[in-house]
Amino acid sequence: MNQQTEPRTLVLALGNPIRSDDGVGVAALRCLEADRRVSRSVDLVEGGTKGLELVPYISGISRLLVLDAVDVGTVAGTILCVRDEELRSLPGNGNVHDLALADILNALRLLGQEPQEIVLLGIQPDTTELGTSLSKSVESSLQLLVEAAIAQLSLWADCKTIQPRDSGEAAGIGLASPAMKGRLDSE
Repeated sequence: MNQQTEPRTLVLALGNPIRSDDGVGVAALRCLEADRRVSRSVDLVEGGTKGLELVPYISGISRLLVLDAVDVGTVAGTILCVRDEELRSLPGNGNVHDLALADILNALRLLGQEPQEIVLLGIQPDTTELGTSLSKSVESSLQLLVEAAIAQLSLWADCKTIQPRDSGEAAGIGLASPAMKGRLDSE
Protein backbone atom coordinates (compact mmCIF):
# COMPACT_ATOMS: atom_id res chain seq x y z
CA MET A 1 0.00 0.00 0.00
CA ASN A 2 1.46 3.34 -1.11
CA GLN A 3 0.72 5.96 1.51
CA GLN A 4 1.22 9.73 1.05
CA THR A 5 3.07 11.31 3.97
CA GLU A 6 3.85 14.93 4.70
CA PRO A 7 7.42 15.94 3.81
CA ARG A 8 9.65 16.06 6.89
CA THR A 9 11.80 19.15 7.41
CA LEU A 10 15.00 19.37 9.45
CA VAL A 11 16.99 22.47 10.38
CA LEU A 12 20.58 21.43 11.10
CA ALA A 13 22.98 23.88 12.78
CA LEU A 14 26.66 23.18 12.21
CA GLY A 15 29.61 24.86 13.86
CA ASN A 16 31.68 25.16 16.98
CA PRO A 17 30.40 27.79 19.47
CA ILE A 18 33.84 28.12 21.10
CA ARG A 19 35.42 29.27 17.82
CA SER A 20 33.82 32.72 17.54
CA ASP A 21 31.92 33.12 14.25
CA ASP A 22 32.04 29.38 13.59
CA GLY A 23 29.21 29.16 16.14
CA VAL A 24 26.80 31.33 14.11
CA GLY A 25 24.75 28.32 12.96
CA VAL A 26 24.15 27.28 16.56
CA ALA A 27 23.31 30.89 17.53
CA ALA A 28 20.76 31.05 14.70
CA LEU A 29 19.25 27.73 15.81
CA ARG A 30 18.76 29.13 19.34
CA CYS A 31 16.85 32.07 17.83
CA LEU A 32 14.67 29.69 15.78
CA GLU A 33 13.93 27.58 18.87
CA ALA A 34 12.42 30.66 20.51
CA ASP A 35 10.59 31.93 17.42
CA ARG A 36 6.84 31.17 17.33
CA ARG A 37 6.82 31.36 13.52
CA VAL A 38 8.70 28.04 13.33
CA SER A 39 6.25 25.15 13.10
CA ARG A 40 6.43 22.45 15.74
CA SER A 41 6.57 19.94 12.88
CA VAL A 42 10.06 21.21 11.94
CA ASP A 43 12.88 19.30 13.62
CA LEU A 44 15.69 21.51 14.99
CA VAL A 45 19.04 19.77 15.55
CA GLU A 46 22.34 21.14 16.82
CA GLY A 47 24.86 19.15 14.82
CA GLY A 48 27.95 20.97 16.03
CA THR A 49 30.99 19.29 14.45
CA LYS A 50 29.70 15.71 14.51
CA GLY A 51 30.08 15.02 10.77
CA LEU A 52 29.01 11.54 9.67
CA GLU A 53 27.43 10.88 13.07
CA LEU A 54 24.56 13.08 11.82
CA VAL A 55 23.54 10.69 9.01
CA PRO A 56 20.86 8.92 11.13
CA TYR A 57 19.27 12.28 12.05
CA ILE A 58 18.97 13.31 8.39
CA SER A 59 18.03 9.92 6.93
CA GLY A 60 14.44 9.99 5.69
CA ILE A 61 14.15 13.79 5.82
CA SER A 62 12.53 15.40 2.76
CA ARG A 63 13.86 18.93 3.24
CA LEU A 64 17.13 19.89 4.89
CA LEU A 65 18.02 23.44 5.90
CA VAL A 66 21.62 23.80 7.10
CA LEU A 67 22.83 26.85 9.07
CA ASP A 68 26.58 27.43 9.28
CA ALA A 69 29.51 29.79 8.90
CA VAL A 70 30.72 29.52 5.30
CA ASP A 71 34.06 31.04 4.32
CA VAL A 72 34.01 32.02 0.65
CA GLY A 73 36.32 35.02 1.02
CA THR A 74 33.67 37.74 0.85
CA VAL A 75 32.81 40.53 3.30
CA ALA A 76 32.26 39.30 6.86
CA GLY A 77 28.58 39.15 7.73
CA THR A 78 27.44 38.44 4.15
CA ILE A 79 24.51 36.02 4.00
CA LEU A 80 25.01 33.13 1.60
CA CYS A 81 22.44 30.75 0.13
CA VAL A 82 23.59 27.54 -1.55
CA ARG A 83 21.15 24.97 -2.90
CA ASP A 84 21.20 21.32 -3.92
CA GLU A 85 23.79 20.81 -6.70
CA GLU A 86 25.60 24.05 -5.85
CA LEU A 87 26.64 22.49 -2.53
CA ARG A 88 29.03 20.22 -4.39
CA SER A 89 30.89 23.19 -5.92
CA LEU A 90 30.96 25.66 -3.03
CA PRO A 91 33.56 28.33 -3.91
CA GLY A 92 36.45 29.37 -1.71
CA ASN A 93 38.45 27.43 0.81
CA GLY A 94 36.20 24.85 2.42
CA ASN A 95 36.26 24.59 6.17
CA VAL A 96 35.78 21.43 8.18
CA HIS A 97 31.98 21.86 8.16
CA ASP A 98 31.75 22.23 4.37
CA LEU A 99 33.67 18.97 4.03
CA ALA A 100 31.57 17.28 6.71
CA LEU A 101 28.37 18.38 4.99
CA ALA A 102 29.59 17.02 1.64
CA ASP A 103 30.51 13.73 3.35
CA ILE A 104 27.08 13.54 5.02
CA LEU A 105 25.27 14.20 1.73
CA ASN A 106 27.40 11.63 -0.11
CA ALA A 107 26.69 9.01 2.56
CA LEU A 108 22.95 9.73 2.37
CA ARG A 109 23.08 9.50 -1.43
CA LEU A 110 24.79 6.09 -1.23
CA LEU A 111 22.13 4.91 1.22
CA GLY A 112 19.33 6.24 -1.00
CA GLN A 113 18.26 8.59 1.81
CA GLU A 114 19.34 11.99 0.48
CA PRO A 115 16.84 14.79 1.15
CA GLN A 116 14.84 15.88 -1.89
CA GLU A 117 15.63 19.53 -1.19
CA ILE A 118 18.71 20.94 0.52
CA VAL A 119 19.44 24.57 1.32
CA LEU A 120 22.54 25.86 3.11
CA LEU A 121 22.19 29.31 4.64
CA GLY A 122 25.40 30.70 5.97
CA ILE A 123 27.27 33.79 7.00
CA GLN A 124 30.78 34.74 5.93
CA PRO A 125 32.78 34.64 9.19
CA ASP A 126 35.18 37.36 10.26
CA THR A 127 37.12 35.15 12.66
CA THR A 128 37.07 31.53 13.77
CA GLU A 129 39.70 31.95 16.48
CA LEU A 130 38.99 30.65 19.98
CA GLY A 131 36.24 32.68 21.61
CA THR A 132 32.63 32.37 22.68
CA SER A 133 31.17 35.51 21.10
CA LEU A 134 30.40 36.42 17.51
CA SER A 135 32.28 39.25 15.79
CA LYS A 136 30.37 42.53 15.41
CA SER A 137 29.81 42.03 11.66
CA VAL A 138 28.44 38.51 12.09
CA GLU A 139 26.38 39.45 15.15
CA SER A 140 24.76 42.28 13.16
CA SER A 141 23.80 39.80 10.38
CA LEU A 142 22.50 37.05 12.69
CA GLN A 143 18.87 38.26 12.57
CA LEU A 144 19.04 38.39 8.75
CA LEU A 145 20.12 34.74 8.76
CA VAL A 146 17.23 33.85 11.08
CA GLU A 147 14.76 35.71 8.84
CA ALA A 148 16.14 33.95 5.74
CA ALA A 149 15.69 30.60 7.51
CA ILE A 150 12.10 31.46 8.45
CA ALA A 151 11.40 32.57 4.86
CA GLN A 152 12.71 29.23 3.55
CA LEU A 153 10.69 27.25 6.09
CA SER A 154 7.58 29.26 5.16
CA LEU A 155 8.06 28.43 1.49
CA TRP A 156 8.34 24.76 2.32
CA ALA A 157 5.31 24.92 4.62
CA ASP A 158 3.24 26.24 1.72
CA CYS A 159 4.18 23.19 -0.36
CA LYS A 160 2.25 20.06 0.62
CA THR A 161 4.27 17.80 -1.69
CA ILE A 162 7.37 18.10 -3.81
CA GLN A 163 6.28 17.81 -7.45
CA PRO A 164 8.71 16.55 -10.12
CA ARG A 165 9.32 18.62 -13.23
CA ASP A 166 8.53 17.19 -16.66
CA SER A 167 12.22 16.36 -17.08
CA GLY A 168 12.15 14.21 -13.95
CA GLU A 169 14.16 16.63 -11.81
CA ALA A 170 12.94 17.78 -8.42
CA ALA A 171 11.21 21.13 -8.49
CA GLY A 172 13.34 23.94 -7.09
CA ILE A 173 11.97 26.36 -4.56
CA GLY A 174 13.47 29.83 -4.25
CA LEU A 175 14.47 31.40 -0.95
CA ALA A 176 12.74 34.66 -1.71
CA SER A 177 12.02 37.09 -4.51
CA PRO A 178 15.06 38.37 -6.46
CA ALA A 179 14.68 41.72 -4.68
CA MET A 180 14.78 40.03 -1.24
CA LYS A 181 17.77 37.86 -2.23
CA GLY A 182 19.62 40.94 -3.46
CA ARG A 183 18.93 42.69 -0.17
CA LEU A 184 20.18 39.69 1.82
CA ASP A 185 23.31 39.39 -0.33
CA SER A 186 24.15 43.09 -0.07
CA GLU A 187 23.75 43.50 3.67
